[in-house]
Amino acid sequence: MTNSNETSPEPSEDQAEIEPVEAQDGEDGAPQEALESITDEAAADPIMQLQAEADKARDQALRAEAEMQNLRKRAERDVQNAHKFGIERLIQNLLPVLDSLEKAIETSLQAETPEDDPQLEGLKLCFKLFTDVFEKEGVHMLDPLGQAFDPNVHEALSMIENPDMEPNSVMAVIQKGYRLHERLVRPAMVIVSKPPADA
Repeated sequence: MTNSNETSPEPSEDQAEIEPVEAQDGEDGAPQEALESITDEAAADPIMQLQAEADKARDQALRAEAEMQNLRKRAERDVQNAHKFGIERLIQNLLPVLDSLEKAIETSLQAETPEDDPQLEGLKLCFKLFTDVFEKEGVHMLDPLGQAFDPNVHEALSMIENPDMEPNSVMAVIQKGYRLHERLVRPAMVIVSKPPADA
């Protein structure tokens, strides 16, 4: 009897020890699932951050490429303008020489110098050489006599009543203008007609 009493409590102690372990296994299942979900969210956040950083880097690269293309086009345009208008200052310095030659020819003709005069022929030849070089380099003379006054390319020195001409027409050219390609180097100095006061 004594032996049976001593042996009977042992299985119950084992069961008491096993039951808490089973209860712990059951309780650990829910926190483990929550831990896995937290780990997934933590893993998802870095992926989203990396994606955002990649999009930002791609946008910056596209902007940098567009800016480089704009700089390249601007540099090409500046080089073209330098080739096209690089002689503008030289033309401005040569225009008084050309004006002097033209005035010398006009003075000789007003003095009724013979056409075969060597000096007059030399002046005409120099003037033609000048104008030919100017034309070759893209310089065009503006002689607006009889044309409508254009403030963009003409400079009016005065206005004189002239019933024989349309109002705002160039009736006299004091100094011819010049244009380098599409850029105005010097405006033409003109006298403009205006209608009579009684009209």
